[in-house]
Amino acid sequence: MLRGLFVTGTDTSVGKTAVSAALLLRYRAEVPLRYWKPIQTGIETDDDSLEVARLARCTDGEVFAGGVRLPGAVSPHLAARRAGTHIAVGRVIDLLRHESQDRRWIVEGAGGVFAPVNDRESMLDLIDALGLPVLVVARSTLGTINHTRLTVDTLRRRRHRVAGVVMVGPPDEENRTAIEWHAGAEVVGEMPVFDPLGPDTLAGWVDGHFDRAGVLFGCLK
Repeated sequence: MLRGLFVTGTDTSVGKTAVSAALLLRYRAEVPLRYWKPIQTGIETDDDSLEVARLARCTDGEVFAGGVRLPGAVSPHLAARRAGTHIAVGRVIDLLRHESQDRRWIVEGAGGVFAPVNDRESMLDLIDALGLPVLVVARSTLGTINHTRLTVDTLRRRRHRVAGVVMVGPPDEENRTAIEWHAGAEVVGEMPVFDPLGPDTLAGWVDGHFDRAGVLFGCLK
């Protein structure tokens, strides 16, 4: 049985990769962790696995390289169609068949929960198949209350444990309070948009601001 966290977002390019790296920085000393990006599009310009390895200064074995890798910064179903291939959730999960389950996995999704994988399956079906608690990454700015609550409500209707929310962007106490009240999910971190984003900058934020109460450790131990 796979153990760890699934990192999803309320949107694309919301900060899932940086939050995934932050999880490694925060908890690798307490529990063995491994990062996995099952589906990556736009691989010619972005490689989230390499970015996590850079930001978290990963050692050998902390990043699992297997997965679907497609060109074109578009939805997985469209990238697959353009490449003349087909993504199936079952085949993606099969990539883990021979992998050790001793580590806890940090699995990063592509886009939001309804990002289509093919004509019938979405990222939500991948979350269903893995069965991991879910950490939601959301923007801190206008519109985030609605988008975050929709994501959280969808996950709970599918009986998934929502481990918490990380807000990315300028601090907004009103939005944080509203998310915690209306979505019923704890905000475990408020990450600035770092420019530039580097290993030292991210590590400094993690040390002082990320999941200080250790809420997420319960999903990883």
